[in-house]
Formats: sequence, structure tokens, C-alpha cells
Amino acid sequence: MRLDKFLKVSRLIKRRTVAKDVSEQGRVWINGREAKPSSTVKAGDELAIQFGQKTVTVRIERTAETTRKDEASELYTLLKEENRKAEDGPGR
Repeated sequence: MRLDKFLKVSRLIKRRTVAKDVSEQGRVWINGREAKPSSTVKAGDELAIQFGQKTVTVRIERTAETTRKDEASELYTLLKEENRKAEDGPGR
């Protein structure tokens, strides 16, 4: 599944266009590597997403083409949330 679609379906980011923009800005990493919106994600991958001063790291449990709002959080497990400087990122 494409990264931008997973971010939207899992509701980690509410809109796919925003997920695409965030990825293009170099603020998303898959397994420690910077990711593009078209990068493929699968169960077991670790995603790190930088939201301003906060970086959220999750492990993908499964992917789905669509999901209900109350089931979206079942697609991933939150591993950690950390506050950091905006110019820092995982793997840097």
C-alpha cells in the first residue's frame, strides 16, 4: 500500500493531500529511511512522522483499503512520541 494512502486510511493524517505534502517535505521515515508518498508500506514496518516539534513512531500492524473511524487505530501500534527540535529527525 502507498504511504500517503496508509497515513490517510489509518487517520494518522486526516487528508491524503496533506500526507503527500508531509512526505514530500522529508518528514516521514519508513524503517529509518526517508520516505516518498509513493513508498510501499506493509505490516511490520516502522513509521516515524514529524509533526512540528513532535515525532510519532508507530509499527504497522496491517493495511486496509478502507476502514471505519473507530477501527483506524487498529492498523498500527504507537511505539513512542517524543518532542524534539524541528530540524532533527529519526536516523539523523
